[in-house]
Amino acid sequence: MKGGCEQALHQSGTGQEEALIERCRSGSRQAYEAIVRKYMKDAYFIALGLVGNREDALDLSQEAFFRAYNNIASLNSKWGFFPWFYQILRNLCFSHLRKRRVRQSCSLEQLTENGAAAFADDCVEPSAAVEQAESHKRLWQAINRLDEKHREIIILRHFRNMSYEQMAKALFCSKGTVTSRLYYARKNLKEILERQRGPQKQ
Repeated sequence: MKGGCEQALHQSGTGQEEALIERCRSGSRQAYEAIVRKYMKDAYFIALGLVGNREDALDLSQEAFFRAYNNIASLNSKWGFFPWFYQILRNLCFSHLRKRRVRQSCSLEQLTENGAAAFADDCVEPSAAVEQAESHKRLWQAINRLDEKHREIIILRHFRNMSYEQMAKALFCSKGTVTSRLYYARKNLKEILERQRGPQKQ
């Protein structure tokens, strides 16, 4: 049975989260545990999508929650926890990638388990490209070749099924920027997949 804080968080939404954040700022570990339980799966799978390795993703998501707890006093409860937390997580992931330089690959099955979106219905062009790709492995290799901001937007939209509004909040940008970035990410992904397949026979 869920604890009182966690159950209330799932039932009451934003208002309850603000209350829990205020309790966290006052030092309540129980309140913070409720927030962690709500976001731990998204944090792990986003990290997995960005760094491509299960163990690294687990370590980085846990480190992000640890850093967030230590800096919770700087969070304004009205901002919402996740957009603020996501900046910590993405910075850790990108720093990790720069240090490692060579990304290890995870499979699409790993990334899309437990209900992840795996290319939502509005993704017309990438969906067509996926159908034409020889395997999931080739698709992931293509995603892995995107630059950081395009790889990130593909992971958030198509593997965590975040809305445009949620992505805008997490990335601290406008919905228009999200739309533009997603368009070019899909376009670049399609071009990479087409290059992987090579010239089509007449």
